[in-house]
Amino acid sequence: MNLADPVDAPTGVSEKLFAPGRSAACIGAVALISMLAFESIAVATAMPAVAEALNGLPYYALAFGATLATSVLGMTAAGQLCDKRGPYRAALAGLAAFLAGLLLAGFASSMPVLVLGRAMQGLGSGVLGVTLYVGVGQVVPQHLHPKLFAMFAGAWVVPGLVGPALASFFVQWFGWRSVFLAVAAAVPVAAALMLPALRRVGSGTGEELRWGAMRWALLASIGALTLHSASQQTGTSSALLFAAGLAAAGIAARLLLPAGTMRAARGLPTVILLRGLIAATFASAEAFLPLMLTQHFGWSLTQAGIALSAGAVTWSLGSAVQARVHKPEARRLLLPAGFTLTALALTVVIAPLLFALPSALVLVGWIGVGLGIGLSFPILSVLLLKLSPPEQQGSNTSSLQLCDALTSSAALALAGLLFDPVTRQVLPVLLLALALVSVAALLSPRAQPGA
Repeated sequence: MNLADPVDAPTGVSEKLFAPGRSAACIGAVALISMLAFESIAVATAMPAVAEALNGLPYYALAFGATLATSVLGMTAAGQLCDKRGPYRAALAGLAAFLAGLLLAGFASSMPVLVLGRAMQGLGSGVLGVTLYVGVGQVVPQHLHPKLFAMFAGAWVVPGLVGPALASFFVQWFGWRSVFLAVAAAVPVAAALMLPALRRVGSGTGEELRWGAMRWALLASIGALTLHSASQQTGTSSALLFAAGLAAAGIAARLLLPAGTMRAARGLPTVILLRGLIAATFASAEAFLPLMLTQHFGWSLTQAGIALSAGAVTWSLGSAVQARVHKPEARRLLLPAGFTLTALALTVVIAPLLFALPSALVLVGWIGVGLGIGLSFPILSVLLLKLSPPEQQGSNTSSLQLCDALTSSAALALAGLLFDPVTRQVLPVLLLALALVSVAALLSPRAQPGA
């Protein structure tokens, strides 16, 4: 049997994702992902009010960059913790760091203290992102993994739709601190649901942790932070920071990612590379889509927000569709089909910039982008766990998310270099996104481990 093919349900194993014995873990995972999603979206909405209240505008970009940088450290540490100590201990560490960061930020008296809290949140969310994949992936039988990762994708939809409005409500009526403290209040609930199931998974191999890998994770973190800083600058300084950040991230990636990732070796290395390419595609295109709609086509911010929400909904729809495809031949076609659909849909998004076409095509194209990514994104997670021995699922999941973070940082920094703030021309950025997903579509057949 090809490792990339779906696994038939073992006799006597329930086909229901929320069957007894795993329902609490699944509910807890959905709650935790929704919480992480809401925190990310709500904090971005509330941060202007936070910076004004704490007189911290000089630290504004660092409040986001610090979270990204420490999440890279958290991903690397979580990979080892899951493999060598088990997902339960890793989840405990991640929840503790995330909760401490929320409380530190919620009670911060100055912007530097808030940045420290944001750094703790990034560390915790990096650990939890890996732990959720590994721990819940081991609780849920392999043949249900397509449904599991479709559920993970769906957990982002509601926070994406209501997060900005709910965060604005909290800031207006209860103050900006309530955004952090409300999320902190939800952490124990998600933990109580999920931790008992993770405790039953096991404790790993018990081998000693390889702390040497953390040195390269620190270099990757510095690279990600430098790339983030490059996107905040202009001119020569931006180009220099981009080159330095890309070099640091590239060196660290070669040492932290599985051998062959950079050259798209067949199987697991290509799966990890494809995750980075599709994440970078979406990050760079989504960041500049509202600007294109408002500046070039005269849409309101509300209309642009609806376009982004429509993409989030079709992402969830695409994830649900792939979960219902069970035939091996059909599932092998889903990954290249998803990437190809995303590339074609991005072409539709770009078309009104080049030709005298209605701007409504941008919305149509973005709906297609969400659908295409929804089809392909969960399949990469399913393939990763299938191609990873149990004792390496933590480190390989860490690599998957690390590649996601580093390529997205590099793509956003390069988009900042390509974007001209004077003319506000976004076409080069969208062409970058189209090039990334086109490369992914060409490489996608190599994700299968071979005959």
